[in-house]
Amino acid sequence: MDIGKINLFLNTIRFLKTKQLYYRLVNRFKRKYSSYNNLEFESNNTSISWSELLKNYNSYNFRNNSFIFLNKEKKFPKNNIDWNFSGFGKLWTYNLNYFDYLNQNLISKEDGKLLINQYIDFYPNQKDGTEPYPISLRSMNWVKFLSKNKINNNQINHFLFRDSVFLYNNIEYHLLGNHLLENAFALLFLSYYFQNDKFYNKSKNILIKELNEQLLVDGGHFELSPMYHQIIILRILNCIQLIKLNNWKNDNLLSLLKSSSSKMLSWLENITFNNGDIPMVNDSVFQIAPSTNDLLNYAKSLSVYRNDIKLFDSGYRMYKNRKYELFMDLSDVKASYQPGHLHSDNFNFILYHNNQPFIVDTGTSTYEKNKRRQLERSTISHNTITIGDFDQNEVWGGFRVAKRAKILSFIEIENEFSASHDGYKNIGVIHNRKFITNKDSIHIYDDLNKQDIYEQIAHFHFHPSKKSIVIKDSRVYFKDSNIEILFKGEIISIKKEFYKCANGFNKTENAIKLKVTFKSNLKTIINL
Repeated sequence: MDIGKINLFLNTIRFLKTKQLYYRLVNRFKRKYSSYNNLEFESNNTSISWSELLKNYNSYNFRNNSFIFLNKEKKFPKNNIDWNFSGFGKLWTYNLNYFDYLNQNLISKEDGKLLINQYIDFYPNQKDGTEPYPISLRSMNWVKFLSKNKINNNQINHFLFRDSVFLYNNIEYHLLGNHLLENAFALLFLSYYFQNDKFYNKSKNILIKELNEQLLVDGGHFELSPMYHQIIILRILNCIQLIKLNNWKNDNLLSLLKSSSSKMLSWLENITFNNGDIPMVNDSVFQIAPSTNDLLNYAKSLSVYRNDIKLFDSGYRMYKNRKYELFMDLSDVKASYQPGHLHSDNFNFILYHNNQPFIVDTGTSTYEKNKRRQLERSTISHNTITIGDFDQNEVWGGFRVAKRAKILSFIEIENEFSASHDGYKNIGVIHNRKFITNKDSIHIYDDLNKQDIYEQIAHFHFHPSKKSIVIKDSRVYFKDSNIEILFKGEIISIKKEFYKCANGFNKTENAIKLKVTFKSNLKTIINL
């Protein structure tokens, strides 16, 4: 291993918690399904109540035994599903093992039970599905399906309990973050299903600690991915419904779940565009999580209402008026020990005009560890400034981050938002970006503290619907709208290029971007 790779590795692990390093070592020596003797299976589990208020996307077609996840479909022979199928990547395999489709529309009790039994028969050959994360999601889906269909089958229950014990003994402390929350949510469902105090106590302890740690003051989840934020709200609301429908425990956990979801709903509504879209930043993807409106309605049905909290320590800001909505990312890394969904996008912004996307984020189309994944996480794929070939944050390995930028200043005064970061400190450059929002225009000021020998470029990615872009001197026009962009400063060039805009996993569309090369200072005026 060369010195560069060693430094990259060291700059990655130095942000990890001691607990993560410890459990990464421990997990290498753990034997699968160890420590069963400390929890005994009780076959006469207490039936619990469940009602599915939010339906999952229809991903399983029982007529031809096919599954569609991540915009890729696979048909299996009848009664012969390969639960290890890896032809579309690991995330697709994970989705196959999550069993979300048990709770979709148009699936019968008989079809669901048949899938479960096929899975149990196949399990000795199982690979990815035996990991704690898919076990967590699968367990919750099985409990919901079995409960609402009043299925009490000893073989299924025994298998589910075995997975429960494995999860209990293999909590993902090596990862933490949203993975740890999913483990805890699953144990809560399993504790109610089996009336198991050990499952419940471990779940409760994790939830109390992690919700207090992972939720920021303004209600944002510290990984700052709007999509994962929606998913976590869904899980919390499901847990609230579980507790309300089943009178088993009566302590302070319900109160914590309600207050947490209220804060998170406030943050989510604050960063959601008027047409219902969320900013596609930090591994957010279309049509994966429930919409903001669906979550608000679900919460209302449970008598959970959003708090009125202004955006604060998450570093995200949203400015809205009658003409446009401007989302600004003025944040640094909040989840320092779990930045797996982080993109190198300091001072990125997204602009909607008349409720339609105009300047957008490149988005996420894959979780595979490949060039596309690296490109989509890199600074060049976001609406901010690049210097030479450097990234603001060293993103690598699909889900890893080594050196990362720090926010050095943050000023917010009425319609002015300004911050600086040191992501280019290795070449001695500090980047300051200021947004000034007016009724009919947005002014963006980019200031670099010194003229560097490397090329300095401002990137602007337009929605695929914007096809008619005209560059004339330092002005840019759009034939299908009245929008004009004016650049001021020592401009070297304004170039138009094509890029791939992600419209979901494994789904991209050609779109246009601008690359504005300048020296030290650039003023961008967007007239709307």
